[in-house]
Amino acid sequence: MDGKPGLGPKPKDLISIADLSREDILRLLESAEAFRARRGRRGSHGRPLQGKSLAMIFEKPSTRTRVSMEVAAAELGGHPLYLSANELQLGRGETVADTARVLSRYVHGITARVYSHNTVLQLATHATVPVVNALSDWEHPLQILADLLTMRQRLGSLEGLRIAWIGDGNNVCNSLILASAILGMEMAVASPAGYRPKEAILAQAERLGSRPRLVEEPAAAAQGADVLVTDTWVSMGDEAEEAERLRVFGGYQVNSELLGLAAPRAIALHCLPAHRGQEITDEVMDGPQSAVFDEAENRLHTSKAVFAWLMGERTAGEQSL
Repeated sequence: MDGKPGLGPKPKDLISIADLSREDILRLLESAEAFRARRGRRGSHGRPLQGKSLAMIFEKPSTRTRVSMEVAAAELGGHPLYLSANELQLGRGETVADTARVLSRYVHGITARVYSHNTVLQLATHATVPVVNALSDWEHPLQILADLLTMRQRLGSLEGLRIAWIGDGNNVCNSLILASAILGMEMAVASPAGYRPKEAILAQAERLGSRPRLVEEPAAAAQGADVLVTDTWVSMGDEAEEAERLRVFGGYQVNSELLGLAAPRAIALHCLPAHRGQEITDEVMDGPQSAVFDEAENRLHTSKAVFAWLMGERTAGEQSL
């Protein structure tokens, strides 16, 4: 291979980060970087989604996911359609399968930000157009592509990076575990007992390359790490557990002391929105080692790469290079 890995057979959908091979991920990151570098130059994007429409189903509200995907589709020449679950017949009892079949007659792609992973699986099963998981309770592959792009921009090669996840073993953590296994990164997860990643994810990671190291103390994960990653302690859907979660996760804050245990070049990531003063401090989030806002911007560029690949006439790499 000449250092520019080609994309393999195009998957119909992007439901899990594990739907992508190592080569697919690296080429999508190259494409996203090209989109980033050329943004603002008239005509430089090409129009791979010209004449195409993207249905964006949202059961959960969002800032970054909605804006990044809507702008990505529009700048690639497509027409994004925001569809709140309350505005669809899904909210009145229509099945997910029937919704998928109908939307497939109208649009060229579907994204879904949903509570249950089963919903996005049903959409993918019954749709005849590409379906992209824009967040479920099991995974968040689009976020992890943005995280990987940020790591590569700041730290260079991804292989061999030491990643420390601090906090809840949630959907974002799941996707990062799988991506780490695919790409040959070392990952440690520091979570309280009862909030660790699910065994099914750990077993899948092992099949893909390696299991993460599970620890309880944040310092044990952060020691010598190249990247510290955290997320909110109370995700949407967990509000009833808020008081208990704030108590349990009180010692899992990414602060300057914890960052000081990491490698000198280490960066801090958070997918946002952040609860400043809880899972991350202002000092870290606004400090020189924070890559949080680069990470947020990269949601736009990686969305373009994914949409151009799955919905465009040519591969993302061909469109953007």
